[in-house]
Amino acid sequence: MAYDFKPFEKKLQEIEGRAMKELSQVRTGRANPSVLDSVRVESYGTMMGISQLAAVSVEDARTLRITPWDPSQVKEIEKAVTVANLGLSVGSDEQGVRVFFPELTSERRTILLRLAKDKMEEIRAQVRMARDEVWNDIQKQEKEKKMSEDDKFRNKEGMQKRVDELNKKLDEALERKEKEINS
Repeated sequence: MAYDFKPFEKKLQEIEGRAMKELSQVRTGRANPSVLDSVRVESYGTMMGISQLAAVSVEDARTLRITPWDPSQVKEIEKAVTVANLGLSVGSDEQGVRVFFPELTSERRTILLRLAKDKMEEIRAQVRMARDEVWNDIQKQEKEKKMSEDDKFRNKEGMQKRVDELNKKLDEALERKEKEINS
């Protein structure tokens, strides 16, 4: 009997999406608008993401430009980016807010690499937990005689193949992030 891997594959896709988002939020020396995704701004009595209040564009390799749709929000956006403690410099002018990415020191690069690896290890733990849940389910079905022993091991191979594919993608993403941090 073939095991239904659809829920497992869906869970792996969610984990992969979370991993890519986590890695994109690790700041490098280059300006990247995704760094501001976690910043919330108080606007008209509610907390909103910057992307809901303004256009964010890359001005040059180390500068982002935040152009609010409502110019009265400039000070609130500036305050929110400062309070977020992302290690970025912030300045405002008549057009909006500029976010400056400082040059990375070798010490800071080491810290960022460690942070990226730690985030990736948390993601790998989630993958292992999902794999263990599926393996336990496969074993349970075999004990209840819903599948043969041969099917159990065939399904185990299918499960492991999916896990290996995701781990390869995660390794490649971490490798890209390491190159980005070190460049």
